[in-house]
Amino acid sequence: MLHILKIEWLKIKKYPAFWWMFGIVALTYPGINLIFFNVYNDITKRKDVAGALAKQLLGNPFAFPETWHSVAYFSSWFVMIPSILVIMVITNEYTYKTHRQNIIDGMSRQEFMLGKMIDVAIIAGVATIMCALVATGFGIYTSKYADRWAEQLHYIPLFFLQTFSQLSIAFFLGFVIRKAFIALGVLMFYVVIVENAAVAYLRYQKLDFIGKFFPLEMSDRLLPVPAFLGKIDQEAYDKSLNAVTEHTIYTIVLTALIWWGCIYLYKKRDL
Repeated sequence: MLHILKIEWLKIKKYPAFWWMFGIVALTYPGINLIFFNVYNDITKRKDVAGALAKQLLGNPFAFPETWHSVAYFSSWFVMIPSILVIMVITNEYTYKTHRQNIIDGMSRQEFMLGKMIDVAIIAGVATIMCALVATGFGIYTSKYADRWAEQLHYIPLFFLQTFSQLSIAFFLGFVIRKAFIALGVLMFYVVIVENAAVAYLRYQKLDFIGKFFPLEMSDRLLPVPAFLGKIDQEAYDKSLNAVTEHTIYTIVLTALIWWGCIYLYKKRDL
């Protein structure tokens, strides 16, 4: 394992584009949530009737224990940014032929794929750490309900699972297509247009039992809307909370299949 980590480190330590993107990923989650936090403050700190009503209806989604759920939910909207980094990680292997050199030097194909899985897990882990730090900062800043700080902490590991699963899909596209810009274009087209349109249409046709099995939709449902948004339709919100365990299982199975498929294809593929 340490040998694999050392090889992965040697590949990326002198690659400036990787570190630029890594920095962007690390800064994305604080930035995103600060925007939402400032919007919330602007609305609720108004001295008029609208401000008082908004504060009563919204509560404080950035105080403990809601902060874990709110920050994880808002952060999950921007998984496309670390997806760029993941696609770079795998397509560079083909651009610079390092995957071939690894095998020539004695690394097995399973070890190569394990190294890539570790890369994806580290990127997902960094995103999760940033998400947890931001949520903690908001919770401490508001200084409310500190005794309830751990009640919704489970949304942080759910965020990691969702991020790792969706980054695995990005990895699969980069692995199959091999060209960074093409893989990214396909991913963006699928994420922004294909799946959103298909899920929305199936929901409109009351066929949501099919729509929930789309690859990204499975893991999206690990993080339902926060409670302050769930008040709009309490019945739907309660239903989405009850479905989290179900979709956790679906997401784990799908992610395992993705990596199994990558390993199987790499065994069969010519170098």
